[in-house]
Parts: sequence; C-alpha cells; structure tokens
Amino acid sequence: MPMYQPSKRDMVVGFEGGGDGQILDLDTAVKDGVLGGVDGGVVGTGVGEKLDLRKMIQELDLCEVPTVFICPISLEPMQDPVTLCTGQTYERNNILKWFNLGHFTCPTTMQELWDDSITPNTTLYRLIYTWFSQKYLLMKKRSEDVQGRASELVETLKKVKGQARVHALKELHHVVAVHATARKSVIDGGGVSVLSSLLGPFTSHAVGSEVIGILVSLTLDSESKKNLMQPAKISLMVDILNEGSIETKINCTRLIESLIEEKDFRSEIISSHSLLVGLMRLVKDKRHSNGICPGLSLLRTVCFYKEVKILLVSIGAVSQLVELLSGMEHECLELGLCVLDSLSSIPEGRVALKDCASTIPIMVRLLMRISESCTQYALSILWSVCKLAPEECSSIAVDAGLAAKLLLVIQSGCNPILKQQAAELLKLCSLNYSDTIFISKCKLTRTIQ
Repeated sequence: MPMYQPSKRDMVVGFEGGGDGQILDLDTAVKDGVLGGVDGGVVGTGVGEKLDLRKMIQELDLCEVPTVFICPISLEPMQDPVTLCTGQTYERNNILKWFNLGHFTCPTTMQELWDDSITPNTTLYRLIYTWFSQKYLLMKKRSEDVQGRASELVETLKKVKGQARVHALKELHHVVAVHATARKSVIDGGGVSVLSSLLGPFTSHAVGSEVIGILVSLTLDSESKKNLMQPAKISLMVDILNEGSIETKINCTRLIESLIEEKDFRSEIISSHSLLVGLMRLVKDKRHSNGICPGLSLLRTVCFYKEVKILLVSIGAVSQLVELLSGMEHECLELGLCVLDSLSSIPEGRVALKDCASTIPIMVRLLMRISESCTQYALSILWSVCKLAPEECSSIAVDAGLAAKLLLVIQSGCNPILKQQAAELLKLCSLNYSDTIFISKCKLTRTIQ
C-alpha cells in the first residue's frame, strides 16, 4: 500500500466529523468537487452490483486520495469511518486499537474524551464508497477497452503488410507498455506466435524493432522462447542490436538474455562476432549511458560459454572493458568486473589482462572501495594475473599499493574466503622481496591512518 498524498483538487474540508464545519449530504459533496477528478465524466456505481470497498482500494492502489478520506492514524483510506465526541473521524479498527493500548484521548487533538462511544460516520462512508466506485468502474471499463483493442491489433497483424503493419505494431507496442491487461490479452490470444512469425531473414528493421519491443515486455513461456531461438530470428535481433536506436538495442539485449536462460539454449546460436561487437559498442556508448548495464548484463550471461569467452577476448574486449571501469556507475562496475573475472578463467583472457597496462593499477584501486563483490572480483583478477607472471606482475602490484590493500582486506569483517584469498596473494607478492623491504612496501603507517 503506498503512502497516500492529498490530492490538491480534492482537498475539500468540511465533512461531518471532519473538524471544520459540515457537509451533510452526497449532493453537496459532489457539487463542491469532493468527488471530482474522474476523467471522462461520472461513472455509475452499479446499484445492482455491490462493490467491495476493501477490494476497490487495494486494486486501485492510488497515491492521491482526498485528505478527508484518510485515517489520521494509519494514513490509509478509511473503510469503516467512526467519529469521536471531539468531532474527529478515524478508521474503526485503528481507534479501537488506540483505546486498547490504554489511551482515552483523541489521537489528533490529544483532548481527553468525555464520552468513549464511537459513532459510524455514514455520510463520509457514502462519500468514500462513491468516490472509489467511480474510479474503480472507470478503471475496469478502460481495462476492457484496452484488452479489446490489443486483441483487435493482433488480428490486424495477421492481415496487413507494409506501413500498415508498422503502424499496428507501434500502437500495440504502446498499449502493452502501459497496460498489464493488454499484455495478458496478447498472450492469451495467441499474439506471441503471431509476433514471432513476423521475425525472419526478410523482416525490415522497422517491423523487427517494434516486434522485439513488444516481446520483451511479455512473459514468454518455454515454447515461445524455443520458437524465437531459430537462427534466422536471432540473426535479425543481432542485426538490429548493431543498427537500431538505443531503446531498440536495450530491448534486443534483454530479449536475447531471456532466451539464454532456457535450458534448451545452444551456445552456437550466440557465438557470433557481430553480437559481441554490437554489445561492446553498446557498453562503450557514452552518449547513451542507459545501455551500459543491459549490455554488460548480457556479456556476463554469454560468458558462461567458453567459446564465447575466447571470441570476446579475440576482439580486444579485455583492454576496452578495463579502461571503461573507471567511469562506470557502481551497478555497472560490478557487472564489468564480473565479465573480466569470467574472462580471466581462460588462458587467453589471463594473457590479455596481463598485457593491459591498466589492469593491475585499476584492480588495486577498486579493492575495498565499492562493495565486497567488487573486491572479490578484483582480487580474483589480480590473483590470475600475478599467478601467470609472478615476478613481473607482483612488483607492479606492490608498487601500486596492493600489499596495503590486502592487509585491509585481511583485517576487515568481510567473507573468510575472501580474507584467505587476500592472504595467499600477499604471500605470493612477498616472495620477490626481503622481509624488511616488503614491510616498507606495505606502507603500514599510511594504512593505519
């Protein structure tokens, strides 16, 4: 339940029991605008069908509710308003709990009560019920209209081609992006298979971009995902990833990532030079920083496959990712380190990390800076590099301040396994120095400070 805020257009005081005068009937309340704010006119409350107030409040989940409908104790809409002798109105359950705690005062005014009886505020109840009924019935009507329109558009897509198809897809894309009921209608009406059939080797990017935008907003079942794994469809997604708008590129990454999660997914489908190049372009695009995290997230997922990791190293991704780390937001930084840590698990990746001059200084700097996960990834990368070339890399790492950082890790309250890794790396780095020199390299005084 959200924290309710008073609606400026509905801030009308003067209800019976509201504390500032009286509104004694529903007609006066409507005339004064208390029940205003329902776009498209007044909707009938359906006298023949009694609506449940609790259900309406929960399903509407509104953030703006007239102030007088809100219980001063819970700050939520009242369902059974009762009035005290002071003239203040509360939700029945809330004021009874107040009394059960031994309080015999009015919570709002803190006046002592000369009469502990509570009186149902039927006028306010009618106002609350009518206001929520109007909102609820209008929401239901709009929902039905949206569902019907979504079904119509799916049927239209079966018949039209060319620009008419693009227009229908654009409208459907907008509808499913805004309305959950429309998404359900598309899925229940077989719309996923219709949309999937539009993807192929001869699909224009205008059509493909809209289809992908719609599919990524839907909850796809295993059969639908299996259908989308066809090489021709994946190839189109990769092409659009390389040439589409930033929004389309992000949609492509999310759709491909959702397909990879399926157990029947075959790694050869994504062992594509073009896919990895497109992802690296997305990650490096400083003009559209909103694409960095989605791109890194898909890179992390595809790095589960060894052949993809080898291909990613071969296109020079390691040095590019290392150089990008310094300018990344924390969320993206963790993803980037995860990808590099994954690449360090293969020989080609370790060599590429060692050959990049920025790897060791940047990893040392990131230790104990962002999060425990970032420290873990950076420590793992440093271990892989120093283990590969102990004499060369250990001296560079120690000169960059690694020993002092490792001592901080060991002394911290982080994961014991992480502490053990830090201790092992510290031991590895110390092999090339005498005890006296290594202690001086640790810069213990500065570390303590």
